Amino acid sequence: MKSNTTINTSEAARIAKRLLNHWKHKFEVSETAEKLSIFMPDATVNLIPKSDILWVSIESTLTDLSHLEKVVLDHLNRMAQQEFIVTWQHE
Repeated sequence: MKSNTTINTSEAARIAKRLLNHWKHKFEVSETAEKLSIFMPDATVNLIPKSDILWVSIESTLTDLSHLEKVVLDHLNRMAQQEFIVTWQHE
């Protein structure tokens, strides 16, 4: 199952880096110039910061990603210190 969304923000790189640093003590992470990845037991979260958006994708073996979407968004909101309203697209 795959789910993704975009967040409109001019601070995409900072927010993505803060989330990666927050979760690197709990999960394996990877960082390249284009993409930051967080490897959870049942899912991989990919963050791709652009100049005015943060593209977020969750790939998982789970059939219901709603809880994971909420957890990821809650943490992104906390890292950004603001509330993002997003719509997740499922593939």
